[in-house]
Amino acid sequence: MKPVRIIIFTKAAQAGFTKTRLIPALGKQGAANLAKKMLIHTLSQSLEAGVGPVEMCVTPQPTDSIWQEFAVLGDLEYSDQGTGDLGERLSRVTQRVIDRGESLLIIGTDCTQLTATHLQRAKESLDNFDSILIPATDGGYVLFGLNFFHASLFESIKWSTDTVYAETTERLETLGRTIKIFPSMNDIDEPKDLKFLPSTWREADY
Repeated sequence: MKPVRIIIFTKAAQAGFTKTRLIPALGKQGAANLAKKMLIHTLSQSLEAGVGPVEMCVTPQPTDSIWQEFAVLGDLEYSDQGTGDLGERLSRVTQRVIDRGESLLIIGTDCTQLTATHLQRAKESLDNFDSILIPATDGGYVLFGLNFFHASLFESIKWSTDTVYAETTERLETLGRTIKIFPSMNDIDEPKDLKFLPSTWREADY
């Protein structure tokens, strides 16, 4: 049984830099405020899950002062996403973690439905499956868990389209790898998705 590491892929919550598709509904600062709230939610659930180290793979680089405020949330590790498209960045961090003898759960910060319990169940499933997927209803994925590395899982994927999940599962099947698929969840990417935010979240906060 390999140790499991949670990798959170995230960008700094800065106005005009993150959640730009929500700007028409929330404005630049409102979109950034929501992005920060979603990041804090993801971090708290990841730490609460207690499945292993929690690493933020970030842009801008970890030495930027914007990341200092999150240290109070718990024991976090940081790494730099680096250059290249999303596939190249995901591929690098996956290979690094697998080569170190760990499995990993890769998540973003776009899904407020993802809880510590989901992360715990995903971790447990990696004992019996090569890969774990939680699909997003928009055709992407909310979580991708792996206990092996293969570059084809990230190469030439049409990122930010409704075919990401289908392309990924097809490649896993081609590799002959076992897959555990959990029920789909909703990402918060566009104004129409705001209805999926928790009912307890107040609009005044973002």
